[in-house]
Amino acid sequence: MTLGHFIYIPGILLLGIVIGYVIGGRRAELAADDQGEKDQRKAARDARRRARDRVSE
Repeated sequence: MTLGHFIYIPGILLLGIVIGYVIGGRRAELAADDQGEKDQRKAARDARRRARDRVSE
């Protein structure tokens, strides 16, 4: 193996790790936002249900 292999292979591995970290961070942020929206919709549904139940009593 040449010296190029010792530089090129770890460099590509490091590049892959960095790209994966960036993409993974973005996906985690989007997932957290989606979960927050789901929680808000569920809270709104529960509030409407409680209000409807109070009116019917």
